[in-house]
Amino acid sequence: MQISVTDRASQWFQDEMGLQHGMGVRFFGKVYGKTPVHDGFSIGMSRDDHPIDPIVDTEKDGIHYFVAELDEWFFKGFDLTIEYDPKTDGPIYEYQQNNELE
Repeated sequence: MQISVTDRASQWFQDEMGLQHGMGVRFFGKVYGKTPVHDGFSIGMSRDDHPIDPIVDTEKDGIHYFVAELDEWFFKGFDLTIEYDPKTDGPIYEYQQNNELE
């Protein structure tokens, strides 16, 4: 699994969550909602400056964006790209299938 964060999305996280160098954002699966790849589940995020057993940890502008091993089930088989949507003034999550399931 890989996480990619666009420049504008990174700026949004810093502005909206007050993130500074060395801080982090954890992504996880949560009950209810829908994604293009999961029905009944949606993506959640929270500020987390101390990753425990990350399966992926991408640093962008000094901020860590990661998924913990506990949440591998939600992301297995996909790479995650996080972009910014000016219409909603928030992040957009795009899933790209990878070969992890094989």
